[in-house]
Amino acid sequence: EHMVPSAFVILDALPLNPSGKLDRAALPAPEYGPAQAGRAPRNPHEIILCGLFAEVLGVPQVFIDDDFFALGGHSLLATRLAGRIRATLGEELTIRQFFETPTVTGLAATFGSGGPARPPLVPGARGARVPLSSAQQRLWFLGRLEGRSHTYNVPTALRLSGAVDREALAEALDDLAERHETLRTVFAEDAEGPYQTVLAPQDARPRLILRETTEDALVAALDQEARYAFDVGAEPPLRVTLFTVGPDEHVLLVLVHHIATDGWSMPLLVRDLTAAYAARCRGEAPGWRPLPVQYADYTLWQRELLGAEDDPESLAARQLDHWRQALAGLPDELDLPTDRPRPAVSSYRGDLLDVEIPAETHALLARIARENHASLFMVVQAALAALLSKLSGSTDIPVGTPIAGRTDEALEDLVGFFANTLVLRTEVAPDEPFTALVGKVRETDLTAYAHQDVPFERLVDVLNPVRSMARHPLFQTMLTFDNVAARDTADPVHAGPMPDVAASGQGVGTGVARFDLMFRLGERHTADGAPGGIAGVLEYAADLFDRD
Repeated sequence: EHMVPSAFVILDALPLNPSGKLDRAALPAPEYGPAQAGRAPRNPHEIILCGLFAEVLGVPQVFIDDDFFALGGHSLLATRLAGRIRATLGEELTIRQFFETPTVTGLAATFGSGGPARPPLVPGARGARVPLSSAQQRLWFLGRLEGRSHTYNVPTALRLSGAVDREALAEALDDLAERHETLRTVFAEDAEGPYQTVLAPQDARPRLILRETTEDALVAALDQEARYAFDVGAEPPLRVTLFTVGPDEHVLLVLVHHIATDGWSMPLLVRDLTAAYAARCRGEAPGWRPLPVQYADYTLWQRELLGAEDDPESLAARQLDHWRQALAGLPDELDLPTDRPRPAVSSYRGDLLDVEIPAETHALLARIARENHASLFMVVQAALAALLSKLSGSTDIPVGTPIAGRTDEALEDLVGFFANTLVLRTEVAPDEPFTALVGKVRETDLTAYAHQDVPFERLVDVLNPVRSMARHPLFQTMLTFDNVAARDTADPVHAGPMPDVAASGQGVGTGVARFDLMFRLGERHTADGAPGGIAGVLEYAADLFDRD
């Protein structure tokens, strides 16, 4: 502690003397402001909660009256914190409780009201045949129905400037596949249906594919490689290509089939790969902490957690009852104005448009969220619902959104397909104030978060909407909101330090749109934490819309 500075002073430049050396006498003296004040924890529960708040939020200290959301919290971090509280204190908290009592003292007062804690996720006994998760089952079925395609590929690319050690990179890929079983899993089929087969590490070493290209041809080469069609029944769902663009200039494409990953997993994958590469460059094995569970353990735990749907007391039965009521009478399709009629079978062709919301608007949206005890996502969702209502003439607006699905602490560092999809239905009254719409969205979302465990695929089966190969079931517009990346790391590609190499993000796409419209947005913040704007892309179905 004696080495931690007591004050920091931000300078535009260091003062130098005429000889170019640091002019220490010209350095300004620190101006010490008043110490942060707040009530300290008063009992063991509050001490532990303050520590968990600070750990999840990434802040040095939390007092018992500090507001979780004012410190930068959001629903995904609330889910993570709830998992930590469950594992540490055995208390079950809902996302609603965080919104209604977002302080340590408020949450501590609710202890005992959340019912019994869920069973923890621990390594389970695996039989000879490990089933697929519900989400995997749907992707496997679509693969059998549509044939091999790149529709469900998830690519990420890193530009590597410097001397890349190819041997160390190949060894790091071996380490990555050994660490995450899902990256070396194939999906076999027998008379009972599909099942997971986890290959031994020595039998599933990822091959580092080497390609030569030029800067001008790079984008086309990346896009072509990102369209590789996996055969998940015969090959592992990971493919890695290193493009050499010039002397000491490379681009690394990591391509994973969605059956083995999701949006929250890819930053973890990049983090582990770059950490393994740094270790192998030193001639060492990566020294990361062993993972507590693997994806197959999650699959078995998920089935135990949900229980039997014919048992009215099971989690699955209770949550399905909620969704039957919440989505009763949902329209099959939102009638948006399109440039051409919807084809009988979707081609999944898509394109992207940049979206940029300035910092001033971002700050105003954040203020609306605070004043209405809502999250920024809820405010943006309300705005999108109002827009879709105006464009379609409908007041019944369903929007889909992904949710991390990592409801147990053991899943925080694991690569796999955990994300679930929620259908958020909003009734838009044309004459109501916008704040009233935000309030309705807040209530809908909090209730949806409390019933997030039923897999979307099972929900579709049970609700049985009119099926069509032309559109996505239950909703056709999706909203994703990334308020994690900008807070958890300053590096947009989540890459760790790599010896002799500077890593940065490289754009890559698959040319696919699985929905009519998909808004992928994320927050930016300035160095002092102020709103810096909302940026992202609008992915649209080229079957329906022209770019303009």
